[in-house]
Amino acid sequence: MPDQQQEALDYHSSGRPGKIEVVPSKPTSTQRDLALAYSPGVAVPCLEIEKDPESVYKYTAKGNLVAVISNGTAVLGLGNIGAEASKPVMEGKGLLFKIFADIDVFDIEIDQTDVDAFVTTVKAISPTFGGINLEDIKAPECFEIERRLKEELNIPVMHDDQHGTAIISGAALINALELAGKDISQVRIVVNGAGASAISCTTLFVSLGAKLDNIVMVDSSGVIRSDRAELDENKSRFATKRDLHTLEQALDGADVFIGLSKGNILKGKDLFPTAENPIVFAMANPDPEITYEEATAARPDIIMATGRSDYPNQVNNVIGFPFIFRGALDVRATRINEEMKLAAVKAIARLAKEPVPEMVNLAYNQKNITFGRTYIIPKPLDSRLIYTVAPAVARAAIESGVAQQPIANWEAYENELRKRLGLDNKLIRVITNKAKQNPQRVVFTDADTYKILKTAQIVREEGIAIPILLGNRKRIASLIEEHNLRLEGVQVIDPREEQGKLEAFGKLFFEKRKRRGFTFYEARKIMQERSYYGSMMLETGEADALISGLTRNYADTIRPALRIIGTQQNVHKVAGMYIMITKDGPMFFADTTININPTAEEIVEITLLTARAVRQFNIEPRIALLSYSNFGSSNTESAIKMRKAVEILHAHHPDLLVDGEVQANFAFTPQLLRDNYPFSDLAQRGANTLIFPSLDAGNIAYKLLQSVGGAEAIGPILLGMKKPVHILQLGSSVREIVNMVTIAVVDAQVRKANGEFEKNAVTI
Repeated sequence: MPDQQQEALDYHSSGRPGKIEVVPSKPTSTQRDLALAYSPGVAVPCLEIEKDPESVYKYTAKGNLVAVISNGTAVLGLGNIGAEASKPVMEGKGLLFKIFADIDVFDIEIDQTDVDAFVTTVKAISPTFGGINLEDIKAPECFEIERRLKEELNIPVMHDDQHGTAIISGAALINALELAGKDISQVRIVVNGAGASAISCTTLFVSLGAKLDNIVMVDSSGVIRSDRAELDENKSRFATKRDLHTLEQALDGADVFIGLSKGNILKGKDLFPTAENPIVFAMANPDPEITYEEATAARPDIIMATGRSDYPNQVNNVIGFPFIFRGALDVRATRINEEMKLAAVKAIARLAKEPVPEMVNLAYNQKNITFGRTYIIPKPLDSRLIYTVAPAVARAAIESGVAQQPIANWEAYENELRKRLGLDNKLIRVITNKAKQNPQRVVFTDADTYKILKTAQIVREEGIAIPILLGNRKRIASLIEEHNLRLEGVQVIDPREEQGKLEAFGKLFFEKRKRRGFTFYEARKIMQERSYYGSMMLETGEADALISGLTRNYADTIRPALRIIGTQQNVHKVAGMYIMITKDGPMFFADTTININPTAEEIVEITLLTARAVRQFNIEPRIALLSYSNFGSSNTESAIKMRKAVEILHAHHPDLLVDGEVQANFAFTPQLLRDNYPFSDLAQRGANTLIFPSLDAGNIAYKLLQSVGGAEAIGPILLGMKKPVHILQLGSSVREIVNMVTIAVVDAQVRKANGEFEKNAVTI
């Protein structure tokens, strides 16, 4: 089995099998808790619901619970693979609901293809849920199933394969037509494909103002004409009387091409007969109906969208369905109607015209994404979607009379949506996406280990980095063969074989260290050590970042980098920072790896280095200097040190949001601060960046949060070095190393953008 396929299987099977789990939302640690959660306490809400069925939303999770339901008859591009085989996809859909809109999901796979039986089953289980997302059900049955469930249930029901693509492409079409200077009621539209998505997209375009007489739909048999025999109800609505038979004929003079069929059915020449400023949405996956490169080369005036993330204007359903259900659930809508879908379309279209936040620019490695031909729909990682689309859908539900729980305070609702996930919780996806925009050369000093080689394969294949491997050439080749790794063409260097470089690197190192006890012979010899050789590659510009430390202790790994590369100007102490990925967003911890008992002045320097690093991720640091005391409540040496550091920071860096000395629970809980210390700069939002008084405290804290609190740790990120050097902890996992490489690549990108590489250039 190819390694990539095995990797996918390992991902789904490792640890707890699958991708989702059920987590209690109430305390369960005592017998009293259990007595309230179950017998006898649970009888009380049961009786309340019996008296008032609507109170089920008050006492249970129903209001935030969606069923993702499939029978496995049309799964992705795999076809009819059956109910059980569809389960990984349905779990994945549940995961997207959770991470994008904080909606809980049970995936339900129903082994039934008969429409009546399927509908009966879904109706029978519907009391469990606040909404139902139908998924991967083949046409034409999917139309009838959705129609009946919408009529017979009083909760939101949506078949995302139909309406998700329609809503996103509808928003894109509105904006594309505006850029092209065309009126939707006048444009000629060709739709290639006649499945669930194509029918739904075309129906929505008509709702937006497109005229049926201007639409031509094409299926595998050619143009759908009114004189064709045995047309079903869905196709017959879009049958044309015009004398057209082929796709090529339909494209003559067309303004819009909508592709929901299969890849590579068009060539550049096929677009020549289309109208000026043609709009082409080639949405077949993974290969569009025509490649982006061929289409834009043939028609420079084109406005194009695809279903792919590596081209502009990705039509991605995740822009829509999580937030549509979020809005519907929050007003307890009885259905998702046309008004709600159109509201989502218009909200998404409007959002693309608004200034793009820096976090989105960061994610896509662009300085200023603006509305135009290559940006007609928001990016999937745009955190504004939840508080833009969901309120629009909720308003439409209220105005159309299907909401059972209207919203009175819209500002409070939008603020609740902003807080629901913590808008910084997409940090890793954002950083990874940014790294992929401009991969950097990363040199690995421990390349004769499986973990590093596996990491190198992953970051290369995902386009995150260009790996350079240092180590014993034979050992590396043996490991690659043993584990069937794909690393053909990757640069492998054994420093002991590089006589010319050893001479040149040795001379340069001797010049740096000749007054620090090194002879030229020793300088040349030490270059055979990979940590020194790799550091010199970074120093001389033969690499952009360095990853080291997997197989040796931290001090021995950092020493070569300090000797060769050194610290940034005016930096006297380097420090180590961890990013802790929590359910409430990222937290930044420092110093966790280097300084044992820093002075107040050193705490100030660590704080400034950490603040700069946090800002590189386009996050504004809110910094707490931690102690066991609060604002002068104790006068021990440790508390006084943190208090003094805050005084220095307030005096010399008044723009920095920092306070202390403060206990950790107060730093995290603004209400505690407001009640007890309302003067604190952290009383409004609380801290996202923690500075510890000692290495003991920082190291213990991050490891406890990682082991007991379930946070994912990324780091340690080395702060204060002149160039991107990052040291792994002994025994780091492949996942942790990949995350560190991603951080290192973004670090290099930012430094290059700031001109730091040029200022620090060294030549040999």
